[in-house]
Amino acid sequence: MDKVYAVALSPYLTPFYTLQYPTDTPTDTDSFHDSAYYNVGKLDICLVITFIAIMAILRDAFRLLIFEPFARWKLFRDLKHRQQTKALEEKKSNGAANGRANGNGNGHAANGNGHSNGHTNGVSLPPPTLKELRQLNHKVLRFAEQGWSVVYYTLQWAFGVYVHYNLPTRMLDPTDLWVAYPHIHIAAPVKIYYLTQNAFYLHQMLVINAEARRKDHIQMMSHHVITVFLMLTSYFSNFTRVGCAIMVLMDCCDIFLPLAKMIRYIEISQLLCDMTFGVFMISWLITRHFLFNFVIYSTIFVGPQYVEFKWDWEGGYYVTKNAFSLFCFLLVVLQLIQCGWFWLICKVVWRVLTTKEGATDVRSDDEDE
Repeated sequence: MDKVYAVALSPYLTPFYTLQYPTDTPTDTDSFHDSAYYNVGKLDICLVITFIAIMAILRDAFRLLIFEPFARWKLFRDLKHRQQTKALEEKKSNGAANGRANGNGNGHAANGNGHSNGHTNGVSLPPPTLKELRQLNHKVLRFAEQGWSVVYYTLQWAFGVYVHYNLPTRMLDPTDLWVAYPHIHIAAPVKIYYLTQNAFYLHQMLVINAEARRKDHIQMMSHHVITVFLMLTSYFSNFTRVGCAIMVLMDCCDIFLPLAKMIRYIEISQLLCDMTFGVFMISWLITRHFLFNFVIYSTIFVGPQYVEFKWDWEGGYYVTKNAFSLFCFLLVVLQLIQCGWFWLICKVVWRVLTTKEGATDVRSDDEDE
């Protein structure tokens, strides 16, 4: 009986763990010559759901088993060290005061009885205050949250570079993204890249609504909604090459901002935090305001020269002129949101250069951010 149920359920479960719509490898492939090829279809959402579940599990695993224990150990160790240093200084100060009060000049009291000079023997450390514990736990949680972002963006950006490197596209050639459209058959790495990216941003939409809201919550949600819409429409409209180019550009700088936050949260070095934030700013400027603008230009002015606007289900043409115009409009809106964020980035840099304050996240409502 169990075998009968297993056989009956198998067709319904298969889309949740395998790529759907396999097709013969084209005879004139221009990329991923040894890869399996697939079409796109509605059952691909099943694998996206699986990826969302896997990301949720991995995020909690990294957070609870790696990042939180490490941050808690580091911050409690530093707190204990500060308490020990403060206690020793107070004991030496009290010993010196007692020595002067005695006025006997023998120097015994000034040395703090001569036993705990240079180490912590005999020093009673007070327990952490409620405020110290609250701040420490806040930093532990924030460090762990940013840790998952660093892990994901690093791996996904590396995968995106691999995909982009193997596709016959060059970032500064506006025609490469559109030649031979529509690209109906896509290689397995491209399909996996698209589905995992969709899963991540859908997962992020759940996460940012579960965590404490920031000042730019509306902008962040708008960014994610537009991003998911653009990825889905480019996927089902066979605009996967321009989509891959945009995604690899977006992921690059997202490695360095959470990394800078992690350095700040566990108090490694403010200078190192500022330097990492500087790398983030430069990478943001290059990828999101130079190269991304180049892609927008290519989409608006070059794409229509190679794209035939029509609705032909069998031929793989699923875009009209109005739909393509919406696609271009949303790319511009995405750029405007990023310009607003870049203004906040510039404010942080200006504060670092003109004051003694280090780089902090001005989007947060929390003073400890």
